[in-house]
Amino acid sequence: MRYKFIILTVVLALLSSCVSVRVVSDYDREAPFGNYKSFAFYKTGIDKAKISDLDKKRILRNIEANLIRKGFVKNSSPDLLVSFFTKEKERVTVYNDNFGMGWGWNPWFWQANRTTVSTNTQGVLYIDLIDAKTKSLVWQGKGSGSIHFDGNIDKKEARIAEFVQEILSQYPPGSTTKK
Repeated sequence: MRYKFIILTVVLALLSSCVSVRVVSDYDREAPFGNYKSFAFYKTGIDKAKISDLDKKRILRNIEANLIRKGFVKNSSPDLLVSFFTKEKERVTVYNDNFGMGWGWNPWFWQANRTTVSTNTQGVLYIDLIDAKTKSLVWQGKGSGSIHFDGNIDKKEARIAEFVQEILSQYPPGSTTKK
């Protein structure tokens, strides 16, 4: 029985580490998405993001690469302004396990309880696309998922790239350009 618990714990840990980015998006139905061909970053909005400058650069590089793949051109007189912001929170999970032999209390059988507490950081990345002429938000994508890296820069960069790609796969509205 104890081995089943260990195997179950390992499987759950592996599955939770592979959880993809959960994405939703919202948009202005009257925005002329077909007319947007160029973009620039909205520095004022990006400067407010409460993450390190290195992570800002990683996000910006990935947004730029994804938009260029979609046919956009980076321009100083853009159709769209791109901004982003982030949120994070600690998620605590408590597992209560009963293991042993027998049903209920009996002096001839033993039963024990084990409580396991785990924490992980859940991050949320919002990407905003703003009409440059009207200064109004026309599209917003939101991606959320685990952001635990153990100090591994390669994993961090890969996870950021995954967040950005999954979010922007929903742009333009109605597109389903998933991998």
